[in-house]
Amino acid sequence: MNRLTRTSLFVALLGVAGAAQAQFSSTVTATSDYDFRGVSLSAKNPALQASLDYAFGETGFSVGAWASNIDYGNDIDGTLELDLYAGYEASINDDLSWNAGLVWYTYPGSDNTATRSKISSYPELSAGVDWKGLGLKQWLAIDYGGSNDTALYTEANYTFPLPQNFSFTLHAGYNWGDAFDGFEYLDYGATIGVDVGKFSLALKLTGTDNSGADKVTDDVFNNEARVLFQISTTFPWSE
Repeated sequence: MNRLTRTSLFVALLGVAGAAQAQFSSTVTATSDYDFRGVSLSAKNPALQASLDYAFGETGFSVGAWASNIDYGNDIDGTLELDLYAGYEASINDDLSWNAGLVWYTYPGSDNTATRSKISSYPELSAGVDWKGLGLKQWLAIDYGGSNDTALYTEANYTFPLPQNFSFTLHAGYNWGDAFDGFEYLDYGATIGVDVGKFSLALKLTGTDNSGADKVTDDVFNNEARVLFQISTTFPWSE
């Protein structure tokens, strides 16, 4: 998919959300690096990302799609990730809620030039709880990346509200299971964010505890400690 086609996709997502009713929303994000669980999926290059979401009223159910440009190096002929997802969230009381979801990761038009095969799409299930500012979530992929191996990801996030529209979030996640046999790793993050009008700005420190042969210092799939900058906005804009 060329750059013009990718741009058209983002514009289409934005346009549909802007013209739709309130249950539709779209978030557009520009980031200096596409970070996924401590690993760069854009070879430390900027990424443009957009989502289109639909919430089914007050039922707790929602569905959506999310897209980002990617860079997996010279062996992969493809530049787009498109994720489809569905979720449910319910409140237990004012402070406690739970959620469950499914994400389907796809890579349209992406080929492995060495094996002449498509990059495999795969589903991932999740279940989590949120208590005040603390969120805990467990992810499970049965066929991680088309490998027939099970991958699990356990994460915790805590957000501290700060004055003047600022916030501070700490993140820790652990990658384990058959797909990570012998090289399980921890990823971490610390993000300071601020809302300025209709935009959200964030400065994020991310990385992993990988070392030795598992530490990637090249741009492609880099997993060193690094700092990212992000700016995002959600449509439709409220008055």
